[in-house]
Parts: sequence; C-alpha cells; structure tokens
Amino acid sequence: MSKITDIVSQMAKPVAESLGCELWDVEFVREAGEWFLRVYIDKEGGVSINDCEAVSRALDPMLDEADPIEQSYNFEVSSAGLERALKRESDFARFMGSPVTVKLYKALDGQKEFNGKLAGYDSGAVTLELSGGASRTFEKDRVASVHLRLE
Repeated sequence: MSKITDIVSQMAKPVAESLGCELWDVEFVREAGEWFLRVYIDKEGGVSINDCEAVSRALDPMLDEADPIEQSYNFEVSSAGLERALKRESDFARFMGSPVTVKLYKALDGQKEFNGKLAGYDSGAVTLELSGGASRTFEKDRVASVHLRLE
C-alpha cells in the first residue's frame, strides 16, 4: 500500500490545478496527540483564503469517499508560505539563488543553522553561498531541512 501522503497527493494535485493552484506538499503528522492531514498549495501571485477554502471544499468529499486514512484526523489546506520548505529537486531548481536557511541534524563548527543563497543542489547535497562570497556544501545525511528565508 502507498503512503497516505502519496495517495492524498495523487488526489489533491488535479483538484488544486483545476482551481488554478499548484500542489506544494502533503503532510500527515501527529501533534499533541492528534493527527493532522495538511495540504499545502501555491499560486502565482500568492494564495488567498478563498483558494484554500476552494481546494478544501473540493477535496474533502473525495477524501471521505476514498477513505485512505483509518484513524480520525484534522484536515487543513494552507499556503506553502513565504518561508516554505524545499524538498524536491524541482523546488531547489526553482529557487536557485534565493536566500535559504539550512538546518542540520548535528552542529557543524558549533552551528546547526546556516543562512545563505542557494548556490547548488546535487543528489541531496546543498551548497550555500555564504556572506563574504565563500561557499559551503552540506551533505544530504547532515541536512534536516532547507527553508526559503525572507531578507
């Protein structure tokens, strides 16, 4: 059986696209003892509350009918956000040159977070251009997350 997020992604992508949005990500996470299914969308010019509501209203009955999740959960649709996580190779290609924050699993040179401009991505390894023009590459197994950063 496919992962819940894969199943929901397959359902949500055409719904989002039919409403002029792009599916950014799907999460199924447990927080404070409750399960949350979160669908993140994006749109040129930004996502409005109306976009979130439209996707939610269209997708909710489809989820009820397909019933891909056994336990009870809270369903949310929201914008990917300005400081969104970059996960797929296409995300990194799209935002090459943008300011990002790389968070590491373990500290490196006394730091777990590094800010810079995204200068490269290769098989999970992330290269940042740091202030002063120096660059640094973080191997995939060290990187916990990469997020866009507002300056």
